[in-house]
Amino acid sequence: MNDAIRQDTPRRPGAESFVDLLRIEELDKNVFRGSCHAGAPMRTFGGQVAAQALTAAGRTMTPGRLVHSLHSYFLRPGDPSRPITYQVDPVRDGFSYATRRVTAVQRDEVIFTLSASFKVPEKSPQRQRDMPPVPGPEELPDPFLAWQRANPADYERAIAFRTLDMRFIPADAPGIPAELPGVPQQFVWLRTSTPLPQDDPLLQVCALTYLSDLTLASTTALHLQPNRVQRTLPPQVQLASLDHAMWFHRPFRADDWLLFAQRSPSAGDGRGLALGEFYNRDGELVASAVQEALLREKP
Repeated sequence: MNDAIRQDTPRRPGAESFVDLLRIEELDKNVFRGSCHAGAPMRTFGGQVAAQALTAAGRTMTPGRLVHSLHSYFLRPGDPSRPITYQVDPVRDGFSYATRRVTAVQRDEVIFTLSASFKVPEKSPQRQRDMPPVPGPEELPDPFLAWQRANPADYERAIAFRTLDMRFIPADAPGIPAELPGVPQQFVWLRTSTPLPQDDPLLQVCALTYLSDLTLASTTALHLQPNRVQRTLPPQVQLASLDHAMWFHRPFRADDWLLFAQRSPSAGDGRGLALGEFYNRDGELVASAVQEALLREKP
């Protein structure tokens, strides 16, 4: 496994391989165990839980079948100080498609469930939505450098951010589509900052599952506060993922830059809905994501 650090990205202090965030241990047939870092204080990061659950599902799959979709629910806050057990139910193995259901357990309580569908690749006519002509990541500043300068102690605690790269595109940048009334949007370039193995398509998909949960929920709250990573004021809203779904359309590499185009068509009843699309540097639509989040203003 190649855990070398990218040559074009300065290594941040204490950085570890992104692969370590997805690592799980096999305890028994269809039973795995992993550990997840905090997203919010004293709560596991949902993207890592989902990525590890998908890793567990993929570990029970016969070679040649690739993930094409997942649907998941966050049921209880996870405790980052305790391991998580992932129990895989091999629901179905058909000729072309196969399904796995994963239950994540802590302290004998279910905290998360995931259903994933795998299929044998096949050729068929293609079409897709065009990628917006936005500025490339090389033209944009690294938000983590500003964060590190402004709040070193807070940055030091966020160990996971040292294994990924993000570039936020300003709302007034050339090429940004006009924002529709009532539909806030944001565009972010994402990738892992440490390379991933070349011959492991499951790892690429699981890495993107992790990355997809970084900014999608915050899109629902853009009318109340700017993105959490970029904010300078205390948080004004309470955000928590309720469910998360993804569809993987075409092969990609999560250690290459991917544009995450996000928009939120609805917010109300203490919930917000966000839609996202991932494009590679060639403009190919490689994945889509949908998330509903708990969205409440703080008193």
